[in-house]
Amino acid sequence: MGCVKSKNSAGFGFDAADQPRWPDHTGKAYRNSGKCRYGGAMGFHVMIKKHLFLTNRWMRVFVGLALVCFLPALFHEKWMMFIGDFLIVEDDLKPADVIHVIAGDDYRTDYAIQLYKQGYGNGLFYTGGWCIFHNYYHGAHAQEVSLAQGVPSVAIAFDEATVTSTYSEAERLKEWISNSPTPVRSVIVVSDPFHMRRAQWTYRRVLGDGIEVQMAPVPFEQTPFQRDWWKDPGSRRYVRDEYQKYLYYVVRYQFSRGKFQEWLISLDRE
Repeated sequence: MGCVKSKNSAGFGFDAADQPRWPDHTGKAYRNSGKCRYGGAMGFHVMIKKHLFLTNRWMRVFVGLALVCFLPALFHEKWMMFIGDFLIVEDDLKPADVIHVIAGDDYRTDYAIQLYKQGYGNGLFYTGGWCIFHNYYHGAHAQEVSLAQGVPSVAIAFDEATVTSTYSEAERLKEWISNSPTPVRSVIVVSDPFHMRRAQWTYRRVLGDGIEVQMAPVPFEQTPFQRDWWKDPGSRRYVRDEYQKYLYYVVRYQFSRGKFQEWLISLDRE
């Protein structure tokens, strides 16, 4: 049988023995089969490198997508904590002339009594008129709670005027201070932790520079709320509402004028 001829791309015949021979990594020659560019050990190495390049490229894409998806989750808790903690203002307390409790549930009153017994205030002042939810007057009820816990009646004062907002409670405190038989130069304000940023802004604005205002939030363990607020429905609502109210207060009491201010006043109920 004659020698098998092959044809190159130009159509010229040549013997298989005449095909080009390429050295491999050992120095030995091998033929180009015409079916692949590389063969032998060199071809194996090239294929491995190409495979690794593709694998590494897709690995980089995968890692990048994972970072985009999971980095926010990694920092989610810290970010959520920052959002809640911004609303919390807590001062290093020193004795004040009076401890003022913003009207609310009894745990606020209980904490104010604790501070009084620890010597942080000369007396207690309560605000808040009739409460339709509890069916009592806030001030009178707080007085009863205080007396039951051993606070002397001479150390208790309250205002029964109807209040509709934190701002109006600050105004009632200012009125009481102006009529107090003894000078009042410093106040400790007690309320919920997430309420304190807005309360601080309000009381400092209403009382002015002549009265030192210290903020004493009720410890979380004595409230129905959680510092990790995003895990609890009630705490989530509180944080959401406080940001809305804080923004409203700044616009309502600092920047609004004329008809716009009158309209905002009609909304002032918190």
